[in-house]
Amino acid sequence: EGGYKVDVVFTSRLKRAIRSAFLLLQEYGEVYLPVFKSWRLNERMYGALTGLSKTETAEMLGAELVQEWRGSLRSRPPALTPADQFYPGRDRRHADLSPDQLPLTESLLDCMERTKPVWLDKISYEIACGKNVLVVAHANTLRGLVKIIDGIGDDEIQDIAIPTGIPLVYNFDSDLNPIPPTSDQKTVSQVHMKGIFLEKPGLLKQAIKREVEWCANVPDYEKVMSRSTKSAMSPLQRSLSKLQAQREVQDYAAQFADEGADEEEDDGTDGKLTLVEQDEDKVWEKGLDEITDGEYFDPDHAKFDEDSAVKDKTILSDGDEEELIAPIYTANEPCVTAMPAAMAVPGLGPVPVKREALIVMIRHGKTENNKLGLFTGWDDVPLANDGVVEAKEAGKLLKLHGFEFDAVYTSWLTRAIETAWYVMDEMDCLWLPIIKSWRLNERMYGDLTGLSKAMVKQRHGEEQFMAWRRGYAVNPPPVSSFSPQYPGNDIRYTKYLKDVRISISETLIRSIESKKFSLHRKLPKSESLKDCMDRTIPFFTEQIMPEAINKGKRVLIASSENAIRGLLMHLCEIPEDKIAGLEIPNGLPLIFDMNSKCIKLLDDGSGVDPLEKYNFGASAGYLFRPCQNPDGSADDTCDFTFSDAPVLTASDKEFIESIRKPVEANV
Repeated sequence: EGGYKVDVVFTSRLKRAIRSAFLLLQEYGEVYLPVFKSWRLNERMYGALTGLSKTETAEMLGAELVQEWRGSLRSRPPALTPADQFYPGRDRRHADLSPDQLPLTESLLDCMERTKPVWLDKISYEIACGKNVLVVAHANTLRGLVKIIDGIGDDEIQDIAIPTGIPLVYNFDSDLNPIPPTSDQKTVSQVHMKGIFLEKPGLLKQAIKREVEWCANVPDYEKVMSRSTKSAMSPLQRSLSKLQAQREVQDYAAQFADEGADEEEDDGTDGKLTLVEQDEDKVWEKGLDEITDGEYFDPDHAKFDEDSAVKDKTILSDGDEEELIAPIYTANEPCVTAMPAAMAVPGLGPVPVKREALIVMIRHGKTENNKLGLFTGWDDVPLANDGVVEAKEAGKLLKLHGFEFDAVYTSWLTRAIETAWYVMDEMDCLWLPIIKSWRLNERMYGDLTGLSKAMVKQRHGEEQFMAWRRGYAVNPPPVSSFSPQYPGNDIRYTKYLKDVRISISETLIRSIESKKFSLHRKLPKSESLKDCMDRTIPFFTEQIMPEAINKGKRVLIASSENAIRGLLMHLCEIPEDKIAGLEIPNGLPLIFDMNSKCIKLLDDGSGVDPLEKYNFGASAGYLFRPCQNPDGSADDTCDFTFSDAPVLTASDKEFIESIRKPVEANV
């Protein structure tokens, strides 16, 4: 609404800040923007007070002492020890920090001083390059940035409060000096500061409280206020519509506002200030770390035999039957990694973490376009509710099997980014770096984008339809230069894409149309699978492999069907004339083992054969080759099959129960 644009985002490594940044970018409709996560923007380290109740601690040690630790500029709470459960060195998100960098306790001044390098080395550089920067962090680290920007003294900074959830905007001149607001601007600011708040903190809090009451008492109020994302509105229209509805509530709440009323909530500013009236930790963390357990495979269930019909034919996603291509391998059963014993039989111990280098590929969860059978390509549609569930279930399954990642790669398309984010959220690794590249985008379907696949098949015939949809070197009809589907009309590609050569013809067309010189790059108007691979495979071999895999890192790649088909064609050596028969299910983790050079699936505990549950197409035999170690021996982690699943005997179950029961002490 304020017309503010963002080019790059900085946040901390803590979930509440990362979640806030993601939600903001979703409202902007710009989740493709780069997000840098720095430990220097983490909240203050409260030492031995971490995890303790503020009220109970004050009652036990005295309110005056606790308030001094919380509110004094230089006083530090008692320090943690490396043996403490909250010692940051135990957390994998801080594994790259040296012991000297890991704070055991911090004063307010320590916390604010910690932010200096990220301002001097990163944020100020981006601003000097002409970029608009969004920083999503915590009260005390944001106060540290404000202290640097406005040149506020040590004593004066204690008068500054950073309200929760209220944007604070700074404008800078060419020398990076903050520009004070003009007298005619309707602004809310604080003493010592040149930044402006976009909302009045106290009034907004009253509106939120009133909205909670309305949700509880007005029928269907929450449904109306949610403004479903499945409407025809654009992200901007949806955000403005929701904001307008919230403003209506805010205006109503203003008449009930009691600015002098006493508040019971913690103000989030260490007891010195009163603008923030909600405890940030409680607001953002309550319930977010709980992961609901799924239903796991029970070996006591009756075993079943493989359905022979699966071997005889494969049902394509368009509803057409196709004869199965004779596989070049003698065995085409998928390698399914068994459910870990500790999960199948709770109480037997922790699941071992996967330490070796590996690649996990996942096609994004379902979108409404997928469900409707539309060509999507570079059209930037979000996940459907079903797709969100698929992504979350994939994250739970990966965590269940002991997977951890060191780096995440995805495209510039919202559905792939959201899938990566939900997987990471379930695995409790939102702090990992996400490298976003347009080279992992879906294939560009040209003038077919947005059209019904059934309609295209009816109009052009099945042979032409299959050539456009699945052909290796066949391009669909190109899109026009001025079509809304042409990526040259999308700001993410015109502003941020730099690694493609200049197009003379498009530059000429754009310059004539705008009546001024306008440089334009050569962006795809249509792509075959080969064209798509010409950008994805070099990115994989020249960046992902040397920067991650060859260094022993565990990598997650969240992308779209054709980008993943191209990667699998490269990794699994699928012939060009057979790749058309390969289907990639939505939301299913595909594990490529770098040692045995094979694709593995994970047992989800349902007891259902993956070939019955998922459609991999007629060329599945090329995907599921026998898994072998580099020395030629069989991969012993790939011995789980559904045709001879073991059944526990009564004595087996009795033995397992005896292990799980605590040992009784002798009297």
